[in-house]
Amino acid sequence: MKLMQTNKGEFGYLKRERKRKIIIAAIMLGVPVFIFISMWIYLGTRNSIWTIIALVGSLPGCKAVVDVIMVYLAKPVDPVLYKNIHAHQGDLVMAYEMYMTFYEKKCTIDAIAVCGNTVVGYTSDPKADTNFMAAEAQKLVRKNGYKVDVKILGELRPFLERLDSMNEHKESLEEGLRFTPDPRYPDFTRDEMVKHVILNLCI
Repeated sequence: MKLMQTNKGEFGYLKRERKRKIIIAAIMLGVPVFIFISMWIYLGTRNSIWTIIALVGSLPGCKAVVDVIMVYLAKPVDPVLYKNIHAHQGDLVMAYEMYMTFYEKKCTIDAIAVCGNTVVGYTSDPKADTNFMAAEAQKLVRKNGYKVDVKILGELRPFLERLDSMNEHKESLEEGLRFTPDPRYPDFTRDEMVKHVILNLCI
């Protein structure tokens, strides 16, 4: 089965990632199970070195199952919501469908926009602690060398209004900011590097 390539941060990523991780988990668990059953039948006993090999070999598969559970905790962006947000995206650097996790709390971030030192996100999760998530994300992005102010909103209309405002004032928001390209990503702009750092905080 060929899965359409959708990169992290793009609409449709979580749907593709769910399928990919299920396939990986099935393969990684299926191989040691096959070894265990086939050698049990062949030798007529479970008490062999092959049982130990199969048991140890199943550990990566167990981790893959945890990855499946994690990606299913994240909620894909509703297509209607995506269309609404995308209509206000303009020339902004944006990412969609993120599941941001910290030790204390976690939540789905439907979309996030980056423009200079301004980072604004939106979550449709009514239980999300937006202030906590924004503060932790800001702390980690700043540790990576980008002095940004992160805000995560729980209401759609103010988020769309912020996108419109950021587009309108894009030149002034990015004016005078120093940026040394990362040799690992020489083609990335500063906004794209901030987005990259944020995506690394998410599954």
